[in-house]
Amino acid sequence: MGNTNTIPQSNILIDTPALLNDTISIIGVGDIMLGSSYPSASNLPADDAIHSFKEVDTFLKGDIVFANLEGCFLNNGRSTKCKDPNSTSCYAFKVPERYAGIIKNAGFNVLSLANNHVGDFGLNGRQRTTTILDSLAINYAGLQTHPFSIFTKDSITYAFCAFAPNENTMSINKIDSAKLLVAELKKQADIVIVSFHGGGEGAKFEHVPRKNEIFYQENRGNVYAFAHGVIDAGADVVLGHGPHVTRAVEVYKNKFIAYSLGNFCTYGMFSLKGSNGFAPLLQLKINRQGNFLFADIVSVKQDKINRLTLDTTFSAFKKIKSLTNADFPENQLQFSGNGRIALESN
Repeated sequence: MGNTNTIPQSNILIDTPALLNDTISIIGVGDIMLGSSYPSASNLPADDAIHSFKEVDTFLKGDIVFANLEGCFLNNGRSTKCKDPNSTSCYAFKVPERYAGIIKNAGFNVLSLANNHVGDFGLNGRQRTTTILDSLAINYAGLQTHPFSIFTKDSITYAFCAFAPNENTMSINKIDSAKLLVAELKKQADIVIVSFHGGGEGAKFEHVPRKNEIFYQENRGNVYAFAHGVIDAGADVVLGHGPHVTRAVEVYKNKFIAYSLGNFCTYGMFSLKGSNGFAPLLQLKINRQGNFLFADIVSVKQDKINRLTLDTTFSAFKKIKSLTNADFPENQLQFSGNGRIALESN
């Protein structure tokens, strides 16, 4: 497992084909949880999650394809979170181990484990999850036992690290420590991608307040200070999640920040009402220096019957535009059509 001082060889994956041009494509989505067998297997989707991404699979193609993995991969085990094993009101996610292959086949190659559900089934759940991800050669980060990954793809060396306000994860509230880690990773990688799970949850928390967000008496971090801090330290891209709704985006020092990518593919006990039910699929383009070129937003939506589909009303893109203009009126971004974000031309 990785730490801030050494980089085990097992964390470094090599892919050698030459990069065809200087543009790097990063696909970013928010929370994914394809189905939980807790409290019983009857809660799993009827198709056993096989078709989870069928409506969007053509968009899940890039050098980096990122998501936040809500929950752990585990077939057997009891929750350390729920006192009543038959509770229907305890949110604990035990994703069947076979579902990891569905995520791999969809194209995801980078996952954040820094969130409040990775520990739902204790050490056993965390260890089984990392073992499975290692076996599938999916890069991951965010646990104190595995804070980062470094890997090379198409001649570009990437470093990925992730943070959250939760137990056994790298803390979003220790910004100075996060900056030290990012600065060290930048010495060893061309592109540093940082993920965070932070902020309040739900439609009342769509805005970025530029202060610590307290939700259910828990400090969910100052995501604005965190994102700016890690970019100051050398991060090239910052991808946020946790609020379960779409939030604003920002370009700071030519680096792209998404403050929340919302619920992307979340089956079962997740609320999908209102703004919880739509999200962006981010198609980000940066150059080899990590500087923002442009981004396309593919708007998607979910409901309990149709699950994940494309949103022809472009709700996520419209929401990002309105929130960015409200929360960052100083922004110099241009929103065009039904999905393009670019810097304003001088």
